Amino acid sequence: MASSGNPHRKAFPETPVPDFSPEARRREAVAHHVSPSAGGAHTRPLEIIRRVAVGAWNDGFIHAGNLAYMSMLAIFPFFILGAAVLSAVGDEADRTATVSAVQAALPPSVGNVIGPAARDAIAARTGWLLWIGSIIALWTVSSLVETIRDILRRAYGTQPTTRFLWHRLGSTGIILGAMVLLLLALMAQVMIGTAEEAIEVWAPQLGDVLNALSISRVVPALVAYFAIYMLFLTLTPAAYKTRRYPKWPGALAVTCWWVVVTLAFPPVIHSMFSYSLTYGSLAGIMIALFFFWLIGLGVVVGAELNAALAHTPEEDSAVEQVETGQEGAA
Repeated sequence: MASSGNPHRKAFPETPVPDFSPEARRREAVAHHVSPSAGGAHTRPLEIIRRVAVGAWNDGFIHAGNLAYMSMLAIFPFFILGAAVLSAVGDEADRTATVSAVQAALPPSVGNVIGPAARDAIAARTGWLLWIGSIIALWTVSSLVETIRDILRRAYGTQPTTRFLWHRLGSTGIILGAMVLLLLALMAQVMIGTAEEAIEVWAPQLGDVLNALSISRVVPALVAYFAIYMLFLTLTPAAYKTRRYPKWPGALAVTCWWVVVTLAFPPVIHSMFSYSLTYGSLAGIMIALFFFWLIGLGVVVGAELNAALAHTPEEDSAVEQVETGQEGAA
């Protein structure tokens, strides 16, 4: 039977997706093929921007959607877990404190959707039911942590080296650490509120200054920075966890992006989009998903920034050999 295809049509080879990850650049350096993308310790800023842009374009939109979905799936189990921890170490009446702490870092349009539903979910669980829910919540929230681990692994170009169960145990430790950060944030906000009340009583002339500075808004941003930094420090592939490879630039970029999105999100949503006309009663959920999608895109950019700034010893040695050869030829 004759083939239905055209035998004279030429087959064009597919162009491979450019890979500027540290592992790809290290392999190039080992093979002594030093490309313009394999810079040394003084890589040009434009090259860093190029690496971040290519990595975010290749993986950012996919991972942002996955992270938004996992955030919505995990945020209520996270509140249930926080309620269980607070009921064990604090007053039973303070079980919803984690909801208030998280709401402080969200735009009002998102917090108003999540807050009431989260408080209802916590109020429906008491005693042993709360602790069973917290155990299930640990597994669900750890899936969100594993998503961030996969983002970092792709950014650095590495392969999994640890068994699945060990990863889950490590994610559990990270979640408990996040709970500690939230508790510290709650304590800091209480102290700030007490200080503001004292200033209003003893130095009312400073009230306008405090309102202008919005000190209480700084606390969620600081907590977000340290939480993201610890995530990057803990979840970065083992070969790139040393001090040689900085983690703070990506954490700072994600935090700044988070603050900008949080401040700009409400006016942009109200002036440019009409979600209620498209999604009806589900508009609130879609707005929350869109917010988490934007945050997920920022997390991918932060991971790609850390990876773009990473320079392996093999890269530096290869660049030095090329520079030495050029000097010798001159």
